[in-house]
Amino acid sequence: MASLTDLVNLNLSDTTEKIIAEYIWIGGSGMDLRSKARTLSGPVTDPSDLPKWNYDGSSTGQAPGEDSEVILHPQAIFKDPFRRGNNILVMCDCYTPAGEPIPTNKRYNAAKIFKDLEVAAEEPWYGIEQEYTLLQKDINWPLGWPVGGFPGPQGPYYCGVGADKSFGRDIVDAHYKACLYAGINISGINGEVMPGQWEFQVGPSVGISSGDQIWVARYILERITEIAGVVVSFDPKPIPGDWNGAGAHCNYSTKSMRNEGGYEIIKSAIEKLKLRHKEHIAAYGEGNERRLTGRHETADIHTFSWGVANRGASVRVGRETEQNGKGYFEDRRPASNMDPYVVTSMIAETTIIWKP
Repeated sequence: MASLTDLVNLNLSDTTEKIIAEYIWIGGSGMDLRSKARTLSGPVTDPSDLPKWNYDGSSTGQAPGEDSEVILHPQAIFKDPFRRGNNILVMCDCYTPAGEPIPTNKRYNAAKIFKDLEVAAEEPWYGIEQEYTLLQKDINWPLGWPVGGFPGPQGPYYCGVGADKSFGRDIVDAHYKACLYAGINISGINGEVMPGQWEFQVGPSVGISSGDQIWVARYILERITEIAGVVVSFDPKPIPGDWNGAGAHCNYSTKSMRNEGGYEIIKSAIEKLKLRHKEHIAAYGEGNERRLTGRHETADIHTFSWGVANRGASVRVGRETEQNGKGYFEDRRPASNMDPYVVTSMIAETTIIWKP
């Protein structure tokens, strides 16, 4: 008799050319990921060859009950690390039946910005550092923390090793490998300053693909923590007090910044970001005021600052970039719950299109 594990791990290609496509989309809160699966007649590699689909938007806070149909438009395909074989994960965005993007569809406007000729010519590269916190399921308290109590002070946990310093490494490593399998350009992982908090980095990614890859990486992490019976939190300050918050630092460069003389372009771009500081902060994630306090490696939310190798600044320029006279910079303001479509496209719009 086959076990449940045997059946879950069945290799469909032994008996059929049909595949399973898991359609993924972002729900009404802007952070809740949803997905459902459908059978396709054979392997697909181009999103334009995939059928559109629909779902009940009244159950996700995205449509009224009397007109609840929302249409899924496939936008990016990834290999499915859970079902494997030729099965796929499909990142979608959401539209009304008339073809209009629904209000929570942030990908639509981001794609328009990245298709702008000026932006496309600059080939914007992104590297996003996604921090998150693993929580014990029934008590919503960080993994590895004593129930109702606190661990020792921060210090030994960042990139730490050992059962008293590192909590959840099996989940983190499973996620790392699953993302590589899926085709996400995940470039690394590390344990963070607060125990139970981790980070993965995705990039370099060009334009809209950065947002697609971060969202699918988040989806894979949600699925893995579901299997492990652990909760993943993207709250920017999950534990009040003398504990680091969680961010999503955005490393950014354009072709002009990467070429000779790029450091002057970088400084000009940073000045533009300074002029639009309030607009960016408003779009960089909810609850960020609890994180951007001027402590715990952050700049104060009300004040824009930048510096070379300064992790207490709004924007950090690497020492190597300064020495080489070209390279990239890091916007340290985005919160861990930011929408990567919004953040990446807004940085491009401000630094390339916007003329103050």
